[in-house]
Amino acid sequence: MPALRHQASPHDTRPDAIVIFRLGSLGDTIVALPCFHAVLRRFPHARRALLTNVPVSSKAAPVLGVLGSDGQFVDTTIEYPLGMRSLGGLLAVRRSLRAFGARKLVYLMPERRGLSAWRDWVYFRLCGFTEILAFPADPSMRHSLVDAHGVEEPEASRLARCCTPDFGPVDLSAAASWDLRLTPAERARGREAVAHLGAVPHIAINMGGKGIQKDWGVPNWTSLMARLAARWPGLALVTVGAGDDRSRADALLVAWPGPTANLCGTLTPRECAAALGDCAGFIGHDSGPMHLAAAMGVPTLGLFGDYNRPAKWHPMGPSVAVIHKMEGLATISPDDAERAAVALFGARVEAEMAAALHEAVSANAA
Repeated sequence: MPALRHQASPHDTRPDAIVIFRLGSLGDTIVALPCFHAVLRRFPHARRALLTNVPVSSKAAPVLGVLGSDGQFVDTTIEYPLGMRSLGGLLAVRRSLRAFGARKLVYLMPERRGLSAWRDWVYFRLCGFTEILAFPADPSMRHSLVDAHGVEEPEASRLARCCTPDFGPVDLSAAASWDLRLTPAERARGREAVAHLGAVPHIAINMGGKGIQKDWGVPNWTSLMARLAARWPGLALVTVGAGDDRSRADALLVAWPGPTANLCGTLTPRECAAALGDCAGFIGHDSGPMHLAAAMGVPTLGLFGDYNRPAKWHPMGPSVAVIHKMEGLATISPDDAERAAVALFGARVEAEMAAALHEAVSANAA
């Protein structure tokens, strides 16, 4: 039965309260970060509940893997079972929403087809909400815009358009819009995970991907890493991803001549973001780690095939580059990826390696 989770302090007496409606996984939550910041700016002192999905196998909502569970963006969660259609389930969610006591709801949902968004609107009005903010009343707000070349608007941009009427302009180019508000403990855990690398500059990769259309393949990764190792001898390599990615990452790291760290499955998403923070560059498939790296301001190269059209799920930020081939990921060659990586973060890698060498020489001379 739907229930409040991660309950805020019972002594919380803040009079204003809002509910944020957002379903989804880790990756597509990151693109909504600028809108969560917009909510914080408008309601800095409100009690905030997140209405979201919680998998049966988990005690925590996947969205909290990005937003955190210590009040960074929300104070508590209310479970909204995916695919819920039963009257009993709808009434149970309604009771939980009424118990929280909010009269304002922020609608931060992914694209909704047909009349789904309006069905949600009617339901939330029946739940007692008098204001539904960021609601995509105009059809153009319910779907990404597509330009004359067939390029789709980034999902972050569509969400920002929905928020603008109620929250003002949402600046997707500002680093502050992507701030994960990591805790000191998360930052410390991230630093600890790569501490054995010392002062050696490092890059990170993510080889994982959901399904074959998002998997570049071990031979391509092996070839690319051999090229980068030859170009930058002594550079450290970090792999990130889910636990299922660990064995494949181990096989790749064996051939890397410099220091390595396999973090697959060992960190929470937010701790992973902290570990990525000092990377000189990142290369990965269309995945959550790619968006985490971009949010941390790491120069990020994304590899995309025919799973989605450009540029709906491309990473965003001042230091990102994308190779997107609708013929499929397999048509991206290691040469293509090497050239793009060198152009994006080669100068930073070489500057950091030169600085590390100078520091080592100075230390030995002393």
